[in-house]
Amino acid sequence: MAEITTEIIKSLRGETGVSVMQCKRALEEAGGDIEKAKIILRKASAAIASKKADRELGAGIAAAYTHAGGGVVAAVVLACETDFVSRNPDFSKLAYEIAMHIAAMRPTFRTKDDVREEDVRAAREVFAKEVESLPEASREKALQGKLDSYIKEKVLLDQPFVKNGDITVRELIDQAMQKFGEKIEVVRFERLSVK
Repeated sequence: MAEITTEIIKSLRGETGVSVMQCKRALEEAGGDIEKAKIILRKASAAIASKKADRELGAGIAAAYTHAGGGVVAAVVLACETDFVSRNPDFSKLAYEIAMHIAAMRPTFRTKDDVREEDVRAAREVFAKEVESLPEASREKALQGKLDSYIKEKVLLDQPFVKNGDITVRELIDQAMQKFGEKIEVVRFERLSVK
C-alpha cells in the first residue's frame, strides 16, 4: 500500500472536485492508487445521484457556447435545487462545458426515454439492410447491436464527455451532484448550426 500523503489527496481533490474526506477514504480503499480511487469516487457519485433522483429542482442556469467563428451555437439549461449552487462559478463552468459538448457531439436526445418509436423504426430499417448479408442466426443480434450503438451515440447523457472520454456526460453530472450535494439535471438543450 502506497503512503497517502496530503499532496496525493490534494491532487485527487483537484482532479475530481470531491471533498477532501471523500478523497482520503477513496484513496485508503484503493490502497493509495489514485486511478483506482477515481473509479471508487465515480461509483460513489452514481450512488449519491440515485439517492437524490426524486428531489425537487428549483434553480438553475442557462449557458451557451459558440464555436467555429459563430457557425455553431449550443445552449443548455442545467437545473439544481438551490440558488446557492446555481450561482456557484463551478456550476456555471459545468453548464458551459456541457454546452461545448453539445456543440461538438451533436446529441439528438437527452435520455433514452426521449427516443421516439419512429426514430427507432427508421434506424432499424437502415441497419436491417446493412446486416442482410449476415447468416440469419446472427442477423438479429447484429441489428440490435447496431441499433443500441446508434442510439447511445445520439443520447446526450450516454455520450462520452468530449473533454474526458473516460466518463459519460451522465457521470460528469453525477460527479457534480456529489460535489455540490444537490440533484442536477439537464432540463433542455439546443444546437444551432449555419450548415
